[in-house]
Amino acid sequence: MKKKLVSLLLTAAMTTTLLAGCGSSAEPATDAGAGDAASTEEAAEAPAEAAADETEAAVEETPTATFGDSTGTHLEMWTFVELHGQHYKDMAEVWNEQHPDETIEITCTTYPYGDMHTKLLSSLEAGTGAPDICDVEVGQFPNVVAGLDQWLVPLDDYAADYMPTMVPARMQTYQGSDGHYYGAPYHVGATAMYYNVAAMSEAMGISQDEVIAKIDAVSTWSDYEALGKEYVTAIGEDGKYWTSVDTGGTDWLWLAMAEYGDDWTGGFDNPANVQLDSVKNMLSMQQSWLKDGIAEISPDGHVDLEAGFQNILDHNIVSFPKALWYMSRFTNYMPEESGNWYIAKCPVFEAGQKCSVGIGGTGTVVTQQSGNADLAARFLCWAKMSDEGEQHIWDKLGFDVCNAALWTNDSFAHDDNNQFNAFFINYPYDVLNEIGMDNIGKISVVAISPTINEYICTTTLNEVLEDPDYSIDDALQEAQDAIDLEQ
Repeated sequence: MKKKLVSLLLTAAMTTTLLAGCGSSAEPATDAGAGDAASTEEAAEAPAEAAADETEAAVEETPTATFGDSTGTHLEMWTFVELHGQHYKDMAEVWNEQHPDETIEITCTTYPYGDMHTKLLSSLEAGTGAPDICDVEVGQFPNVVAGLDQWLVPLDDYAADYMPTMVPARMQTYQGSDGHYYGAPYHVGATAMYYNVAAMSEAMGISQDEVIAKIDAVSTWSDYEALGKEYVTAIGEDGKYWTSVDTGGTDWLWLAMAEYGDDWTGGFDNPANVQLDSVKNMLSMQQSWLKDGIAEISPDGHVDLEAGFQNILDHNIVSFPKALWYMSRFTNYMPEESGNWYIAKCPVFEAGQKCSVGIGGTGTVVTQQSGNADLAARFLCWAKMSDEGEQHIWDKLGFDVCNAALWTNDSFAHDDNNQFNAFFINYPYDVLNEIGMDNIGKISVVAISPTINEYICTTTLNEVLEDPDYSIDDALQEAQDAIDLEQ
């Protein structure tokens, strides 16, 4: 039995790593905010024997904490990120202060990623043993939401008061096939461009204000490419590039699909199709960048690994797109870069397109097995969507909050005591306001998503980027043939 459990967890961990690298399904590290992305991915790359030992140790060490009012209604919660538990601890204290006649006590258990999702799915299928509240990583959400309202409590009514200012694309990520909302989000995960203004200023011999003016003038990918060529020519140094492209992640492709309004998963109703013009256009553009020497292939496949952090620290690249949760990677792993980086909205292929896409995420659910489902759902939506909840999420976890009303709240968005506001040259929420919540696209995460991401990340991207002369049409046909076998 123990060997079988370890095998299940290893399989889940390997799938998560592929999805994490591919951005399409946020890794646990993505939602960790101040957590440990690098160690999560490095552990997945360790030898199988070592991983098995670590998994067994993790199963034996299951942190559990009880907090709140011991005389209040008791709720059980599961998560896979300890910092998420801390969020609910802090929010339970505020809830109890504001609701003295309806206080709660929460027991929060932090399981290893694979163990928690396996345990949750098993308990939902069995109809017993599930907690009141549970975090579900977005890549696992299709499995859990398959039971719809037989397993989970629809949150539509409980979220209703917050919905007018919640980012639609992020809420839709946690919809079931019946259209109901089953998960409450932690963040938007809006993709933006990060630029190293200090390095660009030094290389180009102009002031930082002049660099920022050039960045702000970038509207299309053609503009972005032109500025990249200007930078590479100015620095004139081997090993120094404008950006890097990913062989182990699909963030760039998700962005391209969002700009064209595409979705290679087909959603709930249509077959998957990776042979999209949006995907072809992005890959073709990246091939040309590699040939022209303005881009390199990301060390270890993408920028959210230790090698990626070091590449940024060495100023080998000075721009790249990534979700806003990547801000915590700077504060955690690259603190010496404080004051050097500027955030801007992403370029588009054509004027009028959406310029961002939500990447990553964890949706928190309430199970039908809860004996206090109404209270659990009210507390959950308040803790993750109210002004109080979103303030805590921003200050402590560093996530771009889904309640867009706060984006224009000066005391929230321009608070210089916030570590993320202090780190970057400009205020992140100014960028979100410039993007606008209606310009943040969504790519579905459904049952076929792991198959798509695994093939694209392990085969397609390596084919077309390691060999920039490789036929993109051929590579995508190969991918489509492999995916069709699983549909």
